[in-house]
Amino acid sequence: MKLIKTDKTKKKADEPRTNLTERIYQIIKDDIFSFRLVPGDRFSENEIAERVAASRTPVREALARLQREGYVDVSFRSGWKVNPFDFKKFEQLYDVRIVLELAAIKKLCEMETAPDLEDVKRIWLVKPEDRLKDGPTVCGLDERFHEQLIEATGNMEMARIHHEITERLRIIRRIDFTQRNRIEATYDEHAKILRTIIERRAEDAKSYLKTHIEASKAEVRKITLHMLYEAQQQHPADSE
Repeated sequence: MKLIKTDKTKKKADEPRTNLTERIYQIIKDDIFSFRLVPGDRFSENEIAERVAASRTPVREALARLQREGYVDVSFRSGWKVNPFDFKKFEQLYDVRIVLELAAIKKLCEMETAPDLEDVKRIWLVKPEDRLKDGPTVCGLDERFHEQLIEATGNMEMARIHHEITERLRIIRRIDFTQRNRIEATYDEHAKILRTIIERRAEDAKSYLKTHIEASKAEVRKITLHMLYEAQQQHPADSE
């Protein structure tokens, strides 16, 4: 397993340790979800510290956090190792997300005063030629679309819980936007959901939303398995 050092990982001289730990955490997590580190890969704290130009203390703190989240594990004899991809955990998070968003749609359709969805409509109810094409940009807008539906209910506790789930899913959901057809599908499906909410057709809106999220979940799983297979073929010896 070879870790590539890049300019973006250079340590800032005045960077607080909490920020440094968070940055290292995000770098390693990104490596795992971009399959630069695949299940079975082993590495040492020294390798990570050299790559990110940091001491071992913030590296150890970042790895401990990833260990608590189930992404890596450590052995006294062989150092750190990337754990198998836990689809079950992500599917459970998707299930919770669906429950929250279905409840939000029901409330939006029943509100006495129509919810303010103008900002959402300006982004998603556009002509095909005005749609954005950049995957990461659309991914960010997709995330906000679902958060804004929750926020429009006025239930900030629901919004807080939903935001926490969104953050835990973010690094895998972006895989859904590596395919052009998925970007187009997102625009079509969001527009359909929005229109049925505006028309207060709660059951149709809930059905469209559930289908939309389930399709995204299935696509993410399929793409992830394909990307994982390709990554393992590139360096199979590392995954033994």
